[in-house]
Amino acid sequence: MSFFIETLLGGLMTGMLYSLVALGFVLIYKASGVFNFAQGAMVLFAALAMARFAEWIPGWLGIESLFLANLIAIVITVGIMFVVAWLVERLALRHLVNQNEATLLMATLGITYVLDGVGQTLFGSDIYKIDVGMPKDPVIMFEALFQGGVLINKEDFIAAAIAAILVAALTLFFQKTPTGRALRAVADDHQAALSVGIPLDRIWVIVWCVAGITALVAGIIWGSKLGVQFSLSTVALRALPVVILGGLTSVPGAIIGGLIIGVGEKISEVYLGPYVGGGIEIWFAYMLALVFLLFRPQGLFGEKIIDRV
Repeated sequence: MSFFIETLLGGLMTGMLYSLVALGFVLIYKASGVFNFAQGAMVLFAALAMARFAEWIPGWLGIESLFLANLIAIVITVGIMFVVAWLVERLALRHLVNQNEATLLMATLGITYVLDGVGQTLFGSDIYKIDVGMPKDPVIMFEALFQGGVLINKEDFIAAAIAAILVAALTLFFQKTPTGRALRAVADDHQAALSVGIPLDRIWVIVWCVAGITALVAGIIWGSKLGVQFSLSTVALRALPVVILGGLTSVPGAIIGGLIIGVGEKISEVYLGPYVGGGIEIWFAYMLALVFLLFRPQGLFGEKIIDRV
């Protein structure tokens, strides 16, 4: 029983990290109505900036404290992501108001390659380390409930807790604040939102800033686990099935979809992998997403689109 609980908790913690990356897709889609293929590049760019500034700051400022160096690096990176959001709105999005989805999609593909190229030029292309002080040693918990206890990785637990807090904050932001409601209005109809006085340029900057902060948190967590390298941008591909499962327009859907896929991957790999030769964890999420595309393309919590003629 304890082994099953370990597998379940491991899946839930991985699922929260998937949800964190998937939130970037949902945020941009809710504000602009376009699927943002640049989210993976944003995660990589933010992680690169954080890792490199954390290396440079001690030499620049003579700081010996790892915590203080990381804190300054995070603040600088947040500022950089704000600048990126402003540039995206100023140079691309404001010129594409009311364009079709294919045009907006191609714009995000262009942003992807720009961020990849600029990131490599400014910060280099080696493998970098992010050390924010999260403990990596496992710990045994729930010994009173299960014989031998449950083995939990401290880093995964803390990362999942951070992701859960951010996800909860963003959910409240979208559901309870005037800005969150304005974001939903912009996603429904750009011209209608403008006609009632919603400033489209400001809304897009806000949502790209929020998506940039989400990308930074995801980049720090995944960079701490895997190291910062250009393959980190493929983490976004792991979040695609989460978005399909939960629904492109639903923040709660990103959470539930991430948890379902995280748990499904772990349990299927552990309990079904030995019978089929392993590797289920690689393709399980995509097969589940394919099933949803066939039978419920709007996802669990997405809005069903009905065209009336």
